[in-house]
Amino acid sequence: MAAESSYTIAALSPETWSAFDALVQRHNGIFGGCWCIWFHPDGPERGQGAEANRALKKAYVEQGKAHAALVMDGDEAIAWAEYGTPVELPTLKHRKEYEATKTADPDYRITCVFVDKRHRRRGVTELAITGALDLIARSGGGRVESYPHDLTNQTKKMSSSFLYNGTRRLYERLGFTYDRPKGLKNCVMVKTVDPA
Repeated sequence: MAAESSYTIAALSPETWSAFDALVQRHNGIFGGCWCIWFHPDGPERGQGAEANRALKKAYVEQGKAHAALVMDGDEAIAWAEYGTPVELPTLKHRKEYEATKTADPDYRITCVFVDKRHRRRGVTELAITGALDLIARSGGGRVESYPHDLTNQTKKMSSSFLYNGTRRLYERLGFTYDRPKGLKNCVMVKTVDPA
């Protein structure tokens, strides 16, 4: 299903922080107050509660160390796709397996996609990921990895609220190639993005 044509993409920045902030606040900090900092470097500030996570995310945005494509509906952010370099986003689920099976480091990772519950099932996840790829292209492009849920062999339906990074099928539609499994229900998908 195609996203509504009135949606636009904006980069997460100090100028768009308030729209991102409002989206996360509307959803109680996302995943128990994470504020989408789980993939950022570990440190004493991380995981000290929702307000500390919020302050840390804001600091990363102000320092240019946090990137995301925001899907905007007018002035309101209704989704994002977080991306960054492996230095900016070093934390991964199933890290030991990931490191043992990798053949190359990516230039960028797409680690988290979130859609406002009022806008789900309208193609917004795809729009957010495409927006991230466009922003990556403008930053010089390169090898991009993402770690979606691989539902190809699952018989039980999974709630969309648990699909924090989309599905393998979605990434395949966007031109990503399956690289390898990661954990029981995730996989590594890869795409080379040309510079814009």
